[in-house]
Amino acid sequence: MTEEEKKLIGRTFRHFKGNRYRLEGYAKDSETLEEMVVYRQLYGEGGLWVRPAKMFFETIERDGKMIKRFELEEE
Repeated sequence: MTEEEKKLIGRTFRHFKGNRYRLEGYAKDSETLEEMVVYRQLYGEGGLWVRPAKMFFETIERDGKMIKRFELEEE
């Protein structure tokens, strides 16, 4: 894990659909060793989720615009 990745632990991100999440940490898939992001929804039941880091930090196209899947919120 890089220093930049460590700095993101505990930070809040907004999903492109509007919901907010806190990055809790990182993990590795036991089968593929792919790096995963562990994050908690900041609404409803506060569920804990994992997603491949590549997907969490990727830029996607929506309505003809390139946007981040999860955008880091300012402190």
